[in-house]
Amino acid sequence: MSQPVMNRPKQHEQPPQQRRKPARAPKAPKRDTSKDGFENKVEVWALTHGGWLWRALQKSPLEGFANRLIVNSGIDKVQPRPYRLSTKADYASWDTLTDKTYHSRSIPKGGTRDLPEVSEVAKLFLRDEEITCEKSTVLFAYVAQWFTDGFLRSKRGLEDDGLRDITRNESTHEVDLAQLYGVRPETTAALRTPAELGDGLLRWQTLGGEEFPEFLCHGAQIRPEFCDAKGDPIEGLRPLRFASTEDKPQMRARLFAMGSDSSNLQVGYAMLNVLFLREHNRIARELAETYPERWPADPAARSDQLFGTARNILTVLLIKLVIEEYINHITPYHFKFRMDPHAFRTVDWMRPNWVAVEFNLLYRWHSLIPSEFLIGEERLPLQETLLRMDLLIDHGLGQTFESSSEQPAGRVGLFNTDPWLLKAADVPSIGQGRKVSLDRYNAYREYCKYPKVTSFDQITSDQQVRDGLRELYGHVDNIELYVGLFAEDRRLNSVLPPMIGRLVGVHAFSQLMTNPLLAPGVYDHPDTFTELGRQTIATTTSLDQLLNRNVPAGSRHYDARLTRRDWVRR
Repeated sequence: MSQPVMNRPKQHEQPPQQRRKPARAPKAPKRDTSKDGFENKVEVWALTHGGWLWRALQKSPLEGFANRLIVNSGIDKVQPRPYRLSTKADYASWDTLTDKTYHSRSIPKGGTRDLPEVSEVAKLFLRDEEITCEKSTVLFAYVAQWFTDGFLRSKRGLEDDGLRDITRNESTHEVDLAQLYGVRPETTAALRTPAELGDGLLRWQTLGGEEFPEFLCHGAQIRPEFCDAKGDPIEGLRPLRFASTEDKPQMRARLFAMGSDSSNLQVGYAMLNVLFLREHNRIARELAETYPERWPADPAARSDQLFGTARNILTVLLIKLVIEEYINHITPYHFKFRMDPHAFRTVDWMRPNWVAVEFNLLYRWHSLIPSEFLIGEERLPLQETLLRMDLLIDHGLGQTFESSSEQPAGRVGLFNTDPWLLKAADVPSIGQGRKVSLDRYNAYREYCKYPKVTSFDQITSDQQVRDGLRELYGHVDNIELYVGLFAEDRRLNSVLPPMIGRLVGVHAFSQLMTNPLLAPGVYDHPDTFTELGRQTIATTTSLDQLLNRNVPAGSRHYDARLTRRDWVRR
């Protein structure tokens, strides 16, 4: 018997027992923003909205005023330097205020009792699957490491493993391009061409039609010109992990003579040194050609003055690029900062540089580093790129820069450090923070003008991070600084989490703008840079521009970018 029409299911319907409501995707956890602070929220909202207004302001006569106001506002979030304490002592003294072989410290020591084992904390950093940064390229990661190595130079140990004494600092505490020229005068002298040539250049050679530093070794041994009277390598010239190349003569034969023991360790570090070596030599040659009567007749004196003037120009050029390209890449703001040496001469923070131990540790952005590097057409595991200067020589400077500009960097945060780098870098960093007894994360939030958090939900929206923090620390007040910095959610359209971003702004701007070369009687004097040097600084606005004037004539244009080509502001 046929079924009554009224009871038949319509053809476009399912029988009642087969109908299902569409499944709802579980809501992603949100971060509780109640402890962000009202003033902080207003400031971030204002600087990240109304792009058209900020762009109009940037073109108006008020641009300089806005630049000063925003920079001062950022630096004034914390007490200006010099800090009362240092890693030398737990109380204020003349030594803690003057002995710069130690790091300064922002706030007094905290306790290290009841902290979880370092090996357990390290698991919070371990990468299972690489998470890429939506904004930054690998070139940004390279620049971050290379730039900061000039002044965040913890004292090197006696072993060949690169371990550091976090209490001590071997740098001048200035942006001085020590990674290229070396920290000590004897290192700089060894890296220069012979005085009798009178050219003011850094030692160089031509390989495949391109200019590179001279090789460090002859055969398996460091060349005599890079050793002292006792036959030992001059300080800074013996590369990290040099002992590991003892049975690899071909690798040793390609190592370059450069100013830092880190210079040969990574291709990205080396390629930036090579670029700035070429630019130094280009400037020195142009100075000699443009002003033939300006320099002393004595070759040694002529070489010294040419070298010193080229270094002045190159150092300020680096400061400009860091502010106007690197920092502007980091921030989520519409307003673009610029170098203005005349704007900050009467402010409270205009004091001599002295690197804080907290600044040293917060710059350990190991999660930026991918597990594989794209170099030319090759993809190589991280470990296989160490001490491999042949990769840079064979692919050429332009192609190596372009490859790093095409590859995304990793995302800054927890659960995103390569396993090899975790052991080599994050594990020591956790231990170093404990060695100097840094106070807990919440204490530094208060120092940075953020309210203390009272729950894990106020730190991050990432459930894996919340669970990991809760399991290890139990309560938010127990979280140590190094972990808390990287546990925070990144700011929208930024590369960094909020507290790292704030501290980078505080220290980076004051580190840059207090440089002696920007002082009134130095910066404005016509002999410091020459008119050619001033024009070079004024007209150079990007690493891309710097690169493409330092590749062989007739080369195609190579891309050098910190920001991914596909990045879109949200």
